Amino acid sequence: MLLIVGTIRLSPENLEAARPVMKRMVEASRNEEGCIEYSYAQDVLDSGLIHVKEIWRDQAMLDRHFASAHIGEWRAAWPRLGIRDRRLRSHEVGEGREV
Repeated sequence: MLLIVGTIRLSPENLEAARPVMKRMVEASRNEEGCIEYSYAQDVLDSGLIHVKEIWRDQAMLDRHFASAHIGEWRAAWPRLGIRDRRLRSHEVGEGREV
């Protein structure tokens, strides 16, 4: 499995305009084959910082995600929404367990 974690940044005044675009991206991604988890969350201390967490079954599924129409639409919206500073890292992980 692949765990993708990181952040993106946008101006706080663009957050309301970005919410429906982010919602479409999350919903479409969650419906993809191989997507185990996909979420965005606003930082409680920095309103312009969005935390990203994704879990994918394998690299092939993640590659298909990167080639999807909805990710193209999402990235095309970045300039209009002021989304910048994308910092994501991929980690290979085993099965999770309760802690």
